[in-house]
Amino acid sequence: MKRLFIAVKTEPEGDLIRMISSSKSLLGSERIKWVDPDNIHITLSFLGDTSEKRLGALSLILEEACKDFGMFEFKLTGLGVFKNIRDPRVIWVGIHPKDTLIKLGARISEGLRISGFQIEERTFNPHLTIGRINSLKEPESLKRILESYRNTEFQIVEAKEVILYESILMQSGPLYKPLGKYRL
Repeated sequence: MKRLFIAVKTEPEGDLIRMISSSKSLLGSERIKWVDPDNIHITLSFLGDTSEKRLGALSLILEEACKDFGMFEFKLTGLGVFKNIRDPRVIWVGIHPKDTLIKLGARISEGLRISGFQIEERTFNPHLTIGRINSLKEPESLKRILESYRNTEFQIVEAKEVILYESILMQSGPLYKPLGKYRL
């Protein structure tokens, strides 16, 4: 069994790196697990534990879904949280426009569903996770950071491929190993 997910890789640059560094510094005393910049990505589908026997079928699904889709661009813009501001669990960077990523995610999900893969039923909301919050002593600091970056455009990303990753959980944090790359 391999723990798998499908994603668009994002290489953090300039303003995004500076915002993450500043946020980490300002929230340094908080219990937040920051995503390693090398691991930053936009998850299109999380498959979880998957039999290695299904890798061939999975590769065919991704080839078909990505074929003729075409490269596209989107902006990384704004900062927010999931669950909500009173009980934040994830710090994310927004995506604009979202429609092309949503179409790509839907195309992949449909292929997975038809082939019998178990996929999450919740609505796909493209975002870039940069931190997971365990607890906050000073929630006002987070609120100020969110407000200061609410409308900031950090960088433009050119999506050229979809990557099938294996997530290997380690003491030092997850290791994401690419198992296949599928050109758009």
